Amino acid sequence: MDRHDFDIPITFKHRVIFTRDAFAADNSALANVLIEGGGRRVLVFIENTVAASWKNLPDHIQSYFEKLDFDFRGVKIFAGGEACKADENLVREVWREIDTSHIDRHSYVIAIGGGAFLDAVGYAVATAHRGLRLVRFPTTTLSQDDSGVGVKNAINAFGKKNWIGTFSVPFAVINDFKLLESQDPESSISGLIEAIKVALVKDGEFFQWIEANVTALSHLEREPFEECIKRSALLHARHIALGGDPFETGSSRPLDFGHWAAHKMEALTNYELSHAEAVAVGLALDTIYSQKIGFLSEENAERIINVLINLGLKTYHPALDWADAKGNRRVLAGLDEFREHLGGELTVLLLSDLGKGVDVHEFNTTILEQSIEQLREMWELAAH
Repeated sequence: MDRHDFDIPITFKHRVIFTRDAFAADNSALANVLIEGGGRRVLVFIENTVAASWKNLPDHIQSYFEKLDFDFRGVKIFAGGEACKADENLVREVWREIDTSHIDRHSYVIAIGGGAFLDAVGYAVATAHRGLRLVRFPTTTLSQDDSGVGVKNAINAFGKKNWIGTFSVPFAVINDFKLLESQDPESSISGLIEAIKVALVKDGEFFQWIEANVTALSHLEREPFEECIKRSALLHARHIALGGDPFETGSSRPLDFGHWAAHKMEALTNYELSHAEAVAVGLALDTIYSQKIGFLSEENAERIINVLINLGLKTYHPALDWADAKGNRRVLAGLDEFREHLGGELTVLLLSDLGKGVDVHEFNTTILEQSIEQLREMWELAAH
């Protein structure tokens, strides 16, 4: 046996930029980051709902790059939403446009849209020519405070969320707060669930800030709303860059607190239940379970649930109680699917305190079902 092991140090620069009206003539944030990379050719993809809300956006983008003397290859508009991740159709369309526009590794692809659209376009960009330079423009609260600043891209397959995908660090992420103004109020608020999540697992003081500002956040007051998104995005980015496992080679996913049930409920409802709504329910479930097994104090569990309720987020969905032919709750299969996604033993993060998580490797099904029943009873009581 003749074995040779080599440690290859690989580093990435993860650029996250916060601005407003990025394509305004006097805004140099985007230009600076593109010039830094040295490329000149640019192709832009926009989600159709964003283009419909900002009808002059394609013209503004073209004007922006013409003034900078970039080799602008146009704006392409495609449908987004969770449906764009259901198959490879969007991915193949993006590949086709990349090929037609002669985009190479020194070029830039800019993707402007919500989390699902960025996931699908990002997967196409990460696999074209084995990886191109992607600049993400998240346009929803959920994508600006969480997924848009991450390094993952994916589409769904085999009835499972994010089964086909890549880890690929974007060349840059531009969080343009102006683009959030086209969201409806419900989506604007529900997207804050990922800020609550990361605060609960990473920064107890941030959770206390959210708790103190919950009324202002529920009214979408601009300054605290944007501050919440920024703090959440930076916590997510810092974990990815400095947490020691950016590409999830282990079995722990601390940023997926509350997600094992959320992903399963999304699939069970054929994605009629949005990701934000599902995470709110999943987070509430794992909070109650953490309290019932003695990890989390009853007082802190109550504080967490109250923040969700005060933001108008649902803490229960009937999918939690849907049963298979044998009478077993179908959502519980999400635990096995969560384990299979990474391999190895089941590893789920629960809470031991505000801002402090603890990994567990098994669930007590009886207590988990009691937690679901408690959430249902709380929801029914509130409804009456």
